[in-house]
Amino acid sequence: MDDGVDLLLRKRVPVAGGMAGGSADAAAALVACNALWGTELTSAELAGLAAELGADVPFPLYGATAVGHGRGDRLTPLLARGTYHWVFATSAQGLSTPAVFRRFDELTPAAAAPADVPAALTAALRDGDAAALAAALHNDLQAAALDLRPQLAEVIALAESAGALRAIVSGSGPTIAALAPDPATAAAVANVLNASGLVAAALRADAPIAGARMVG
Repeated sequence: MDDGVDLLLRKRVPVAGGMAGGSADAAAALVACNALWGTELTSAELAGLAAELGADVPFPLYGATAVGHGRGDRLTPLLARGTYHWVFATSAQGLSTPAVFRRFDELTPAAAAPADVPAALTAALRDGDAAALAAALHNDLQAAALDLRPQLAEVIALAESAGALRAIVSGSGPTIAALAPDPATAAAVANVLNASGLVAAALRADAPIAGARMVG
């Protein structure tokens, strides 16, 4: 039996964009192969394979809202009500994740171990309060990403001046994630960013969303 498979990938998330796009591709490939080969692996079994592929892969497999433990591959679901309107401002040039982590280590040589998820963040998600969620957003890697790519600070400032409740570096960058209070404001933020010449593209997305799944 021929166990090989040919995969055609139409990729909209930029490479090295700090959005776990490669991890989402891997999760989708697992789901597709499970269906194609009729292996009938459970979600838990697929998650075990996903963790072997990469620490970020289990999350896009499940989707929704969760906290990652360990390397980020062990997930605890979080209750999240409401819909959150995001704008993702991408860059023409990627930013190396290892380089950002190295810079983080240089900037914070005595960094403490990650703390528990702040109560304010979990409460905001539970209440469906976008403004409270914006106030609770934090990315430990942001200072390192901005140090390596200072112009990203202009994108953050522009998104917030256009109406975003908060804009932060996504993952290890260089993508900037801006949280808007409603769809109309999200569209306005995206239009301003797209017209600015500072970004490659500004993409809309509403959360939470389901994980990798078969469609059609």
